[in-house]
Amino acid sequence: MTREETDVLAREMLGKIADKWTLSVIEVLGEQGVLRFSRIADGLPGVSQKMLTKTLRQMESDGLVTRHVFAEVPPRVEYALTPLGESLGEAACGIWLWVEKHFQDVMRARKVFAKRKAK
Repeated sequence: MTREETDVLAREMLGKIADKWTLSVIEVLGEQGVLRFSRIADGLPGVSQKMLTKTLRQMESDGLVTRHVFAEVPPRVEYALTPLGESLGEAACGIWLWVEKHFQDVMRARKVFAKRKAK
């Protein structure tokens, strides 16, 4: 693996976790465990079926979730985080911890900036 390949993958993964739904799916599955599609959707108000399907497929292709189809009528499908998905959730958790620690600093800086721009 070259430095360039690593950089490309890092940018791709940052883009995915920065999207609107990936981290939310990781959070729902991390808190509730193995879930059916509809239960994941219940935990994500505002997500469309199409977007959730797309997100889960991308996550599956990256090895972040597993998809298990049961041979039943009607078919039942369950999703679970993989260890890789869990570790990404843990890494992203650092962002929330940073925000909690620096919330007031960021808000203060934004207020100062807004006042400067208003002049």
